Amino acid sequence: MRAVLVLYFKYFILWDDNLSTVIYHTFVAVCYLTPILGAIIADSWLGKFKTIVYLSIVYAVGQVILSISAIHDLTDGNRDGIPDNPTVHVALSMIGLLLIALGTGGIKPCVSAFGGDQFEEHQDKQRSQFFSIFYLSINAGSLLSTIITPILRGQECGIHTKQSCYPLAFGVPAALMVIALIVFIVGSPMYKKVSPQGNIMVQVSKCIGFAISNRFRNRSKSIPKREHWMDWAKEKYEERLIAQIKMVVRVLFLYIPLPMFWALFDQQGSRWTLQATTMDGNFGAIQIQPDQMQTVNPILIIVMVPIMDAVVYPLIKKCKLNFSPLKRMTVGMFLAAMAFFVAAVVQIEIDKTLPNFPPKSEFQLKVINLGSNDANISYMNNPEADFYRLLVPHQAGNYETLKLSANASVTFGNETVKIPLGYVEGKTRYTYIVTNTPSIFGELATDLSEKPEQGGNQIRFINNLKDSINVTIANAELGEIMPLGFSNYTLVTLGIKHISGVMANGQRCSVDSIKFGFGSSYTIIINNCTNELDIEYVEDISRNQIHMALQIPQYFLITAGEVVFSVTGLEFSYSQAPSNMKSVLQAGWLLTVAFGNILVLIIAGASHISQQWAEYILFAALLVAVCIIFAIMAYFYTYIDPAEIEAQFDKDDEKKKHKEKEALGIDNENGPYSQTKM
Repeated sequence: MRAVLVLYFKYFILWDDNLSTVIYHTFVAVCYLTPILGAIIADSWLGKFKTIVYLSIVYAVGQVILSISAIHDLTDGNRDGIPDNPTVHVALSMIGLLLIALGTGGIKPCVSAFGGDQFEEHQDKQRSQFFSIFYLSINAGSLLSTIITPILRGQECGIHTKQSCYPLAFGVPAALMVIALIVFIVGSPMYKKVSPQGNIMVQVSKCIGFAISNRFRNRSKSIPKREHWMDWAKEKYEERLIAQIKMVVRVLFLYIPLPMFWALFDQQGSRWTLQATTMDGNFGAIQIQPDQMQTVNPILIIVMVPIMDAVVYPLIKKCKLNFSPLKRMTVGMFLAAMAFFVAAVVQIEIDKTLPNFPPKSEFQLKVINLGSNDANISYMNNPEADFYRLLVPHQAGNYETLKLSANASVTFGNETVKIPLGYVEGKTRYTYIVTNTPSIFGELATDLSEKPEQGGNQIRFINNLKDSINVTIANAELGEIMPLGFSNYTLVTLGIKHISGVMANGQRCSVDSIKFGFGSSYTIIINNCTNELDIEYVEDISRNQIHMALQIPQYFLITAGEVVFSVTGLEFSYSQAPSNMKSVLQAGWLLTVAFGNILVLIIAGASHISQQWAEYILFAALLVAVCIIFAIMAYFYTYIDPAEIEAQFDKDDEKKKHKEKEALGIDNENGPYSQTKM
């Protein structure tokens, strides 16, 4: 669902890039904050099985509500393809996303742990295989979703008007979630269900809270200091728990810089997808949609994880290099930073090819001469100097950038017509068609003022005939176009095969279409309709010229960073955590993802950077700085074996019990001493 989410915000809800990015990362952050709630519910009250079932229902309901929110006909009373009450769609979207965040976050810490519960203590190998298959299935699902969901989104659906089918893109995952839940419930009799044992996270939180409050109460200089701040909990909690929390706190301290990595990593679904909308996705026989470029990440993960485990790491070990887990994570952060430097270079190349759209205080005007004589266009760009352009018959001029107070007129010989610019708006493009046959006449229309959505192509028609004409493209009728009138813009694929027309007198005509590029916009002038349709193409917005393949290096770098950072980080967290606090560190790890997405909101909101490439550089520079800090922290970190520390406590407990039994006159092997003496 996330594969198309940012495009849904931009092109259906009609939010701009920044707000779409903010809401996207807010949603991801909530998804990674709620696992704590799910872990507490599962361990304290319901158990993992019931938690998964109940929260999966919440998950599915949220997905259904999100699908309903994307139905444009829901509030489209006038049937113009635009919802009459956008607030309803926004409200339903937010409710759906909130329920999805609660559901997915709540089951996140439970599903893998529930799978692990199905194995006995002696089945370590089978349990390890399960987690490998589980990890592989996640990435396989991610790969399939980033391929299929954009295809579903690219379909056209609707009752009254046809638009991109976001209801289908969200509805299919909702249906699959319901099916998966049913399958999971059907298998209930076969599962091993561990009863809730009390949440260790609650115990840890209480112990830490008591240590802090006890230290605050005993802050007098006369009171002796203790070796560690957690030692202030000894009055109430046993030393084993305190020692275990110390291990956890040491690792959590290392987690502090980690959110910066996720701040960059999760922008694949937001900024990088938006970047792809301005690129060419033509891969020959395959047309890649902007949101499908995210498939590169799971594909590379599936390929790179076994290569790293079977080839790279063993090779480094043979070279006798100390590539410790924390060093791997440092390298992963550096690779992610390099990915954003590469993204910045790609963005700079994209910006060189983008049209120069007008700023807020100006507009742009293009004049097309459909007359039989030369046209002289006079621009009075107050307070700028006046200037003129000469257009020969059937020539389209370039866009001229004008002040909102500007005036313009067109002259054919002795006849002059003033272009009606009294109601033009800033940041907007306009086209004025004018003819002198049989007399001078003009028509002003509003053009596209940004690249066509989702890398598509927008075309419209101008009827330069004496009679009206009905145009058909891709089996869709555009409606009747009056003489010297404009049709509405229509979103088309790269190459529609035919353009057909039927005049009011019944005359039919057709012509093969040219192949449009990604992100282009054309005005097509109909000059004649005999057996063949005589048309002219006027390019309003040039096609995307930078190929999406140029994103592959940045995806490769950030995926390589993910493999050595994320997989290693999970392994490191597991190895450094006490046996009963693995879930605490897993929750802490998930929180770094949440805080990373919050960082995106803070940095992007506070920076006010207008150039996207500069924002990429900012994120990359911040991660490099954080990477250096993390490397210093890692240098002073001492690896421990929690099992050995816990074993020492077990020995101390045994000794303590033995002494207590001796004090009571009990022999461990023969019972009371009095009986052995007899």
